[in-house]
Amino acid sequence: MGRSQQTFSKTEKEKKRLKKREEKRKKMEARKLEKEENGSSGIPIAYVDHNGNLTDTPPDPSMKVKVKAKNIEIGIPKKEDVEDDFDPVRKGKVSFFNDSKGYGFVIDADTNEKYFMHISGIIDDVVENDKVTFELEKGQRGMNAVKVKKV
Repeated sequence: MGRSQQTFSKTEKEKKRLKKREEKRKKMEARKLEKEENGSSGIPIAYVDHNGNLTDTPPDPSMKVKVKAKNIEIGIPKKEDVEDDFDPVRKGKVSFFNDSKGYGFVIDADTNEKYFMHISGIIDDVVENDKVTFELEKGQRGMNAVKVKKV
């Protein structure tokens, strides 16, 4: 006499599949009953008003703003378009300077940012805690202070 081909894991999988099918059928019946009771037609529709907020009422057409395609700017504005209203000469204080190695750091008085300065960009002799004026220049690792003068 042969053994049954039905194993324990097969029966468990079949039970899970039947249970899942039954749960799905119950959910579908519950949705049908809710639809009949509430009279709703299923998923509610969401609208976007003139401010970009989601609402359940349609937006007022009179509040609609027309935007012309040519007025939409895509990308970053060019450097020439940006106005340079600031004075290139900045004021600050020397926070550190090593004369033997030929470099130091300047702290900007307005922004409190620290900038690197090299001895080649220094006009007057400076020491630590001197008040100076300087200009900024793009360097390898960020902005560098150049044309450093003692005030």
